[in-house]
Amino acid sequence: MATGGQTYLGVTPPISLKQSDEMEKSVTVTLMEELRRQGQFESEEESKTREIVLGRIAAVVKKFVYKVSIARGLSEAAATAAGGKIYTFGSYRLGVHGPGSDIDTLCVVPKHVSREDFFEHLEPMLKEIEGVTEVTGVPEAYVPVIGAKISGIPIDLTMARLTLSSIPDDLTLEDDSLLRNLDERCVRSLNGSRVTDEILRLVPNVDVFRDALRCIKLWAKRRAIYSNVNGFLGGVAWAMLVARICQLYPNAIAGAIVSRFFIIMYQWTWPQPVLLKQIDEGSLPLKVWNPKLYPADRSHRMPIITPAFPSMCATHNVSASTQMIMTEEFKKGSEIVEKVVLGQAQWSELFAKHDFFHKYRYYLKVIASTGSQELQIKWSGTVESRLRQLVMKLEYVESLTLAHPFIQGFDQVLYCLNEDEFRGAADGEVSDVLAKRKKEDIEGKPGSKVIYTTTFFIGLAIEPKQPHQGLYQAGSTAPRKLDISHPTTEFTRQVKLWDKYDEATMGIAVRHIKSSQLPDYVFDEGERQPRSQKRPKNKALGKSNGTSPDVPHKKRRLVAQLLF
Repeated sequence: MATGGQTYLGVTPPISLKQSDEMEKSVTVTLMEELRRQGQFESEEESKTREIVLGRIAAVVKKFVYKVSIARGLSEAAATAAGGKIYTFGSYRLGVHGPGSDIDTLCVVPKHVSREDFFEHLEPMLKEIEGVTEVTGVPEAYVPVIGAKISGIPIDLTMARLTLSSIPDDLTLEDDSLLRNLDERCVRSLNGSRVTDEILRLVPNVDVFRDALRCIKLWAKRRAIYSNVNGFLGGVAWAMLVARICQLYPNAIAGAIVSRFFIIMYQWTWPQPVLLKQIDEGSLPLKVWNPKLYPADRSHRMPIITPAFPSMCATHNVSASTQMIMTEEFKKGSEIVEKVVLGQAQWSELFAKHDFFHKYRYYLKVIASTGSQELQIKWSGTVESRLRQLVMKLEYVESLTLAHPFIQGFDQVLYCLNEDEFRGAADGEVSDVLAKRKKEDIEGKPGSKVIYTTTFFIGLAIEPKQPHQGLYQAGSTAPRKLDISHPTTEFTRQVKLWDKYDEATMGIAVRHIKSSQLPDYVFDEGERQPRSQKRPKNKALGKSNGTSPDVPHKKRRLVAQLLF
């Protein structure tokens, strides 16, 4: 945009055109040193491995398109010319990936190749690539994806089918007309790449943007607020926030951008949207984010809007709880960085590990289980994608002030000697003996079986009891009750609506626990405080502390009250 004869990037003029001073330069030097200490830059060897892996995938995609083209009756020449091309996006395309991070990859195919072909033919072809160790298709995902690991590099491969008879090697994706007559899933897939490229075009200094974004990504991951699926912000949203600060301070360097990031984000007047450019309504009949027109868009709490047509909200999963948590983290971050700038703190303090498993007295744990490793990946992913629905339902429970989802699940493979152990594990009851048992310990033993579990945790912040609230008569010692039966039973019901749900092979259980009952595996070695002496049980607690358990072949009465 332009104002007063000057051109600028963004929807408003910059706040300051000032160059960074010596203090900010010094702070930036120490920031980059800390990021290197934290292992945020990959080796040259890993970088070369990524290029080799992408080359292998590109070759397989061309073979895949050729194979499908021949099957559709195209001539040899037409099948060869049909092409097929891959585009990277996300952190790798932005240039902010670190060691072990995945590569988001888009596979663009011509009009005669279907999404069914993608999963039916390309998925098995990927399994034949040199160095491959994992390949799993998730066709029912919001953006259908094939996940793979090749030569140690994780790959997420999505697909977009264009209305072209062939995909030339020099095709770029900026042209909005490429979106014409595409289904919604193809538009979403294409926009992963289009948004990433547009972000890079909209920042005044790409190197400064990358350095600042590396810092913010590491901070968000350490503070456990980096997860779109769980109601926080994903990679593209964090990138857009940093890009907006870069627009507002176009001549600042990374340390200064990071400092201003926390100050501005803590004070941002949500739901005012974050925009990198004015929203383009476009000429195609595609839905563009518009809170004046669409009630669902009005409900977005922290709208961060993608810059490529059609503009979408990258943060529609944010709930009241996750917004509160992120706002608090912005505040803490701004206080630490202010001290760093003044020489009163080190950058390492900004990257201190989260305190999620020390923060609450009560937690919910959600256990997804199956008897198959391949099935577990799909089932646990389905459960995780619906966790935010549970969080939003919990927010309506009286006396519950916040439901805090943790950003990842914990996987276990358990070797059970009998059906009772199997059912108990599916319900979250794992003894130390079972947890330590190895595969060879059950080999050849009749009735033994393996169970794969993924456990997710939600911290519960409960409103302190006020004296005048007395739920009980004066002098009563009965505990307060927090009824979470409706949210938990409704959540399990919704999860089981998945069209591939099989009650005989898939388990879903929701149980509440006290912090003292958290399993050791959620803590780093030496992190857990010694457990306090157990107090005598209150008779009001009853026999079960579980909520809405549902295990394969096993039905149990729902008990869904926290007593405190």
